[in-house]
Amino acid sequence: MESLFPDTGAERIKKPFFILSLAFFAIAAALAIGAKGPVVGALLVVIPIGVYILIRIFLEPRFGLILSFLLSFFAIGITRYIEGIPFGLGVDALLVVTLIAIILGGGRKINWKDAGNDFTAVSAIWMGYTIMEIANPQSVSITAWFYAMRGVAFYQILMIPIAFLLIRDKRDLQLFLIGWLFISVMAALKGFQQIEIAPDRWEERWLDSGGALTHRIQGRLRAFSFYSDAGQFGAAMGHASLVAAIIALGKVSKKKRIILLAISLITLMGMLYSGTRGAIAVPAAGAMLYLFLSKNFKIFALGVLLVAGTYGVLRYTMVGNTNYQVYRLRTAVRPSQDRSFQVRLENQRKLKVYLADKPIGGGVGSAGNWGMRFSPNSFLAQTPTDSWFVKIWAEMGIVGLALHLIILFYLLIRCCIIVWKLRDPEIRQIMAALTAGIFGIMVASYGNGLYGQMPTGMIIYLSYVFVFVSPRLQAKSDEKSQ
Repeated sequence: MESLFPDTGAERIKKPFFILSLAFFAIAAALAIGAKGPVVGALLVVIPIGVYILIRIFLEPRFGLILSFLLSFFAIGITRYIEGIPFGLGVDALLVVTLIAIILGGGRKINWKDAGNDFTAVSAIWMGYTIMEIANPQSVSITAWFYAMRGVAFYQILMIPIAFLLIRDKRDLQLFLIGWLFISVMAALKGFQQIEIAPDRWEERWLDSGGALTHRIQGRLRAFSFYSDAGQFGAAMGHASLVAAIIALGKVSKKKRIILLAISLITLMGMLYSGTRGAIAVPAAGAMLYLFLSKNFKIFALGVLLVAGTYGVLRYTMVGNTNYQVYRLRTAVRPSQDRSFQVRLENQRKLKVYLADKPIGGGVGSAGNWGMRFSPNSFLAQTPTDSWFVKIWAEMGIVGLALHLIILFYLLIRCCIIVWKLRDPEIRQIMAALTAGIFGIMVASYGNGLYGQMPTGMIIYLSYVFVFVSPRLQAKSDEKSQ
């Protein structure tokens, strides 16, 4: 059958029609930029790219999932360089367009049963409770609710069914791990540059406009890389380090093991450069769960002793205090000497009194950054939460916090059971690493607002999905080996 497009792209562009069209576009663009300024020029570049992305997503929705995942790493940090554009909303837009593309066909038949599981169900329940919070009589801003609910529930309810419908085989898992760990190394190197050389002029401007309050402590800079802040960066580095190290312990080639261990070491150093004390909970808690999942209880007991020994060195000795990162980390295990920890406890006591007669909280978006932006004079906006779970408690009350914890522990137990039942050693090791990472972030979220923030939230949601679909990936692997 003769091709509908017999000429190659290189041949078609040589034809007079294409040459004249390009010349006409170039002249029109030059006149428009000359008349209206560089904004028009930027639009002339952005619009064709946007059209191309839309076409690609509708032809292959998987492209939208990949792009939204990648954008989640840079959406906040890029605003230091390009102001006035809400790149975070770009993640929402990509996910919505991807879901629409799936509904309309997406170039292939979709098995909707793949999204029908308990994970999707509990995500829908959590989203339902978040929507109910609109009617919270304490809520002061529907706009704040819109912005805040995205990290609390909206990304989850969008990402989960999309991922279940589009993830098909081990290649998707490999792409996820390669993309995540590669970007994590980039982030760590960016953090090293900020500490060892200097922040660039855009980052300095961000620090001067208020970021220095939490990122320059006693004259020492805390690395934040291209993440929203040092807390998010530190936990993300600890997360990547943990997962890379656990996978390296599995049945992989010598070359892969060396690469994974190098990634683990680089990102672990990135965690230390962040100066985020609570980030140590990610590899510590995650490692303990991994040892438990390994079913080798002798090694588990040895791991407990190792963690206890590390705690003892940090708590009761001064070893390594000449290194600022170690000194900063040591304050995490000496709460009585940590002024900021005492302030957090005092804030939680205030919140306990305020929330005593508010079982559904003060309304989504009433605390934290969104509270300061949309209701700056309210009690919740003026009282820092400093924790994902305290934020949920403040905004959604004891009812919301209890529901949230029940869902999280239900999902964690489900993941553990799935990992225990897997037979394929490679898949089982990776799923154990992802489950350990989920638990590490859960524990660290008590000290920082991590769980639903980009990109950590995206990584966590996809980690859950991969664990849930791992029996299917294992079955396909068995079929290929027969």
